[in-house]
Amino acid sequence: MVTDPRLLKLREELKRRRPEFVRCESWRYKRLKEAWRKPKGIDNKMRLQVKGWPKLVKVGYRGPKEVRGLHPSGLRDVLVHNVEELKKLDPSRDGARIASGVGRKKRMEIVAMAKKLGIRVFNP
Repeated sequence: MVTDPRLLKLREELKRRRPEFVRCESWRYKRLKEAWRKPKGIDNKMRLQVKGWPKLVKVGYRGPKEVRGLHPSGLRDVLVHNVEELKKLDPSRDGARIASGVGRKKRMEIVAMAKKLGIRVFNP
């Protein structure tokens, strides 16, 4: 499954043009985080898509289906906890991301084995 580099480039371009989706009036109240929540009030300006208010999340902002969820390198991002999980990966299609709970000793083993198997590690 080799991905088309043009689709990855297109995804980056779309990401650059995509607005930053923020929770309604999160800029107004300190108690509200910016994490996206769908506006649901009957008079909500954002829900009504009034000009000058932030944009709503819609399906049209998605990237190309073939490259959705892939690492910018075009490889699948697979979470790895040990060497055994690393051996199951396909070097042409998968890249490894070492889990945060893995200690230094095992991390060094995973990186060494990945180098031997030709697997790219995203966070060595």
